[in-house]
Amino acid sequence: MLLILPAQLSMAQSGIVLKAAVDKNKILLGERIQLTIEATYPEDAPIKFLTLDSLAHFELLGIPKIDTINTAAGTSIKGVYQITSFDSGSWVIPSFSVAQGSKTDSIPVDVLFSDFDPNQDYHDIKDVIDVKITDKTNWWWYGAGGLLLFLILLYFLLRKKKPQSISATGILVDPYEEAMKELSLLQKQMPEVKIYHTRLIDIFRLYVYQKKGILSLQKTTADLIIQLKTIGLNKELSDSLSQSLRLSDFVKFAKYTPLQQDSLNAFDVIKKAIVEIEKQN
Repeated sequence: MLLILPAQLSMAQSGIVLKAAVDKNKILLGERIQLTIEATYPEDAPIKFLTLDSLAHFELLGIPKIDTINTAAGTSIKGVYQITSFDSGSWVIPSFSVAQGSKTDSIPVDVLFSDFDPNQDYHDIKDVIDVKITDKTNWWWYGAGGLLLFLILLYFLLRKKKPQSISATGILVDPYEEAMKELSLLQKQMPEVKIYHTRLIDIFRLYVYQKKGILSLQKTTADLIIQLKTIGLNKELSDSLSQSLRLSDFVKFAKYTPLQQDSLNAFDVIKKAIVEIEKQN
């Protein structure tokens, strides 16, 4: 009586309720089961949840999910563990304890092989099948030759050729001579200001396209100015050329009327730019 009484007092004083359960008591080899351990602590009891590192005959899978709930009666902590076993047989998950006088019941679990059906046909073990190895050495030569031919064709397709101007009679015309001829004609005719600036810039765009291969006819003025900075003009001429191109845009699209001197300066800059580009070759 004297030995039993202290244990009963300790259980009553702790007031901790500890439970453990699994969702399956029979599993196949390697099948996953869920082990749930829940401890409820009174308000005045110290909280210390158990740490589960290993189980005999079982393996822990992943990280356990621990939830804590505070209620009027105290604090409840629940841990959910995913476990499995690769040892066939009847095993027991041992009891757990977090304080003197509070522990769970042990849990039996049977780990079984998959069911064997004696009525199924017997399948003999097959021998290893030899695979005929083909000589692939020749394929390297074919592949290398095909790749070389492809690269040669790609080179001829992608290499840039400077476009040449062709007259209506089919005779090749030098881009520089054609540009100078058109500038001279424009200077003599002196059409109204919008037509003047439109033709002036068209002459320059066509020359740059024919001489440098720049798709200047399709580009906006802003894009053309950026690309012209790479053709090697000095900074002063490059800046003046950019201003002349923008001035023509103002005249064509913003109905801006420039001074006559500004139009003449734009003509000189365009002509000088064409001359400098021609000197590069």
